Amino acid sequence: MLQHQVEEAVKASDYDALVNIFGNNTTNNSWNTLTSSGDRRALSAHFIKLCVNTSSFLSNALKNEQAREVMKTTLAHLPSSVPNAADNILRNRLFTHLVEEEEDFRAAANVLAGMRMDEYDDPTSVYYTSPQDKTDIYVKIAECFIAEDEMVEAETAVTKAGAAIEGVENAMVEHMALVLRYKAAYAQILDSNRKFLQAASRYYDLSQVNANMEKKDDGSEMATEEIDEDDLVEFLGRATTCAVLAPSGGQRKRVLGLIYKDERLSQLDSLESYQTHSTMLKKMYMNHIIHRKDCVQFEGSLADHQRVQMSDGFTILERAVIEHNMVAISQVYKSIYFVELGSLLGVDMNRVEKVAAKMIMDGSIRGSMDEVKGVLDFDDDTAELINWDHSIASFCTNLNKATDAVRQA
Repeated sequence: MLQHQVEEAVKASDYDALVNIFGNNTTNNSWNTLTSSGDRRALSAHFIKLCVNTSSFLSNALKNEQAREVMKTTLAHLPSSVPNAADNILRNRLFTHLVEEEEDFRAAANVLAGMRMDEYDDPTSVYYTSPQDKTDIYVKIAECFIAEDEMVEAETAVTKAGAAIEGVENAMVEHMALVLRYKAAYAQILDSNRKFLQAASRYYDLSQVNANMEKKDDGSEMATEEIDEDDLVEFLGRATTCAVLAPSGGQRKRVLGLIYKDERLSQLDSLESYQTHSTMLKKMYMNHIIHRKDCVQFEGSLADHQRVQMSDGFTILERAVIEHNMVAISQVYKSIYFVELGSLLGVDMNRVEKVAAKMIMDGSIRGSMDEVKGVLDFDDDTAELINWDHSIASFCTNLNKATDAVRQA
């Protein structure tokens, strides 16, 4: 009886009738009269099969909010299997509509998160999903959550995508676009979690895609899929932002160097969001002092999560610039009073002292502090560098001698 009512409602595109059958907001609907959960699942599966097989109904029903709510209700009450995985087909159609027409990314992500994928990877199962399709699903979910700035959920989806992509054969050749989407989502999550050094490296790798060549099975080279040049420059801009915000140290210096030597860096000057980025990065790489006025426009381009104030009272940018300036000053001064150092950095003397202590402890700068005299002494590592050079030269000489001896023997 109810199945016939559902068929008639679908045939007539009678959304009110469907609400009366399945609607959660009505206490006297037919759905609530079903005492068996098995009957509810069977009725839901029947409706979903009709949706998928009646294209004229589905295309219009997706535009109707009542019909979409009925679809969500029935998708939440299904038997263990629906013929031809009709529920997955409906979820894909519903996801596409929510993204492209409604721009409701959170709802779209939740719909796609319910996709049933055979956990045993059995190709004979109606719910078998190839590794590349699994990766695509998880990346889509992550992209939707990123659009809603829900990074915890996005990170969970990206983690699943990372596991799925391991099973994709020839991923870097045959599924390059998918790999790039996964890497871009991962980089955005690192950025959002303020892991700026790792994010900078990921963004920079993405900006280099068109310069790479991939090996085919026969050993020949094949160019990777072409990416829009503007997207590559955008990734370069994001890499620059994260490199500037990253904590000081040898790894950041390496990333700064990669970006500094990139011939496209000057192109950022023509983009409104990145007009001061090349200047900031060059000053950091060359160990020039960065003044407050240099930071104003750069700071205006930052996202909300990049502007937060840390527990020490500094913003992320303030902390990064102070640490950078401290390193730059250590290469000019042998010792400096904290009062003078605070004046140079534009920061209170006591706060500068705490920053200096932390940087000495983590090895960002080499030196010692005399708190009684209020002096910071920087270690001169010139002698160590000279000794290191001598050691390398001595090693090379001895290696050449050993090589000659072996040849003569």
